[in-house]
Amino acid sequence: MPNNSNLPNADTNQTHLQAAFRDGLPALVLLTSIFFVNFSARIVLAPLMPAVESDLGISHAEGGSLFLLISLGFFAAILASGFITSRLTHKQTIISTNIVLGFALLFTSFSTGLWGMRLGLIMVGMATGPYIPSSIATLTALVRPRDWGKAIGVHELAPNLSFVLAPLVCEAVLYWFTWRTVFMILGIATFLLAGVFARFGRGGEFHGEFVGYASYLNILSKPSFWIMVILFSLGISSTLGIYTMLPLYLVTDHGMERNWANTLIALSRIAGIAMTLIGGWATDRIGPKQILRVVFLLTGLMTIFIGFASSSWVGVAVFLQPLVAVCFFPAGLAALSMVSSPKERSIMVSLTVPIAFLVGGGGSPTLIGFFGDVSFFGPGIALVGGLILTGTILSGYLKFHDQNY
Repeated sequence: MPNNSNLPNADTNQTHLQAAFRDGLPALVLLTSIFFVNFSARIVLAPLMPAVESDLGISHAEGGSLFLLISLGFFAAILASGFITSRLTHKQTIISTNIVLGFALLFTSFSTGLWGMRLGLIMVGMATGPYIPSSIATLTALVRPRDWGKAIGVHELAPNLSFVLAPLVCEAVLYWFTWRTVFMILGIATFLLAGVFARFGRGGEFHGEFVGYASYLNILSKPSFWIMVILFSLGISSTLGIYTMLPLYLVTDHGMERNWANTLIALSRIAGIAMTLIGGWATDRIGPKQILRVVFLLTGLMTIFIGFASSSWVGVAVFLQPLVAVCFFPAGLAALSMVSSPKERSIMVSLTVPIAFLVGGGGSPTLIGFFGDVSFFGPGIALVGGLILTGTILSGYLKFHDQNY
């Protein structure tokens, strides 16, 4: 089964591309812009959910299950990303999948019923899946290994900017139009960025590496792989999983107006932009294992705080939780690159991320939605917080291929 290599030393022809962090920054910024729209397509439903539920007449559980459908599409496509990049270069993969994403978003914008919405969101998930392995392949081929933490930190600005801007953009659009217009705007932006990257994008002009089933079985037999799957599931639950259901929780359980709930959530994510860069710097200085332990401990406690906070304190909890939660990804992605040998790293990404996204980005919102339907929205969020706490213990069992870390 083919797979995509996400590291430059998987292809010796790419090693000459590696440069200092500053030299690779312009190309990294363009990749980050693409990731911003790519990630926004997966989360924009969250601030729109109160309007979507009202328009389509669906329950909290059905609303949460829409995120599961995005995750299922993402899961299927990212598993097939190796097959794609064995035939297309990573750059071609990023361009072509963004074009497909644009059509999927436009299809969703014209959906008039629940089943059309479901089909559109599955396609959105499938179109966004191959981006992660190909982007990691591209950015790690552009900069030196010693700068990976910082490079990943810059790249991870995209989801954090999306967490901030998506609710604000949605509220601005909803003031004049319907929720469908938001998907239309994202689709047009995706087409434009695909064109810019085709013309000016650097890196990724190499194919993925073909690997056999034996390589997959070898990865699946490693305890560190399953630990990373659990850690990424918890990390995604703490960020994307909580975020997707937070507007509904604030509106339903705490009686907030939708526009104020979305504004509060957007403002709470602003500091996370700087924290992502700090997390990348700390990962390079201290090491990913130590950072992960602290992140899971504090994030778990803050998530429990959100679930049990009173209406007068829930705003404080909403502000505190993402400050630490966003630091997971620079450390988590660095750890994922260190738990196996260079030739195995692309397979680790291609297997770990889709499973974790399915659990954290799809399973967690669905679980919280079920709790919300039986009037236990807060305890459902607190339960996810308790699960996140277990990452503190599991992080200690990671074994890195390079023991210097």
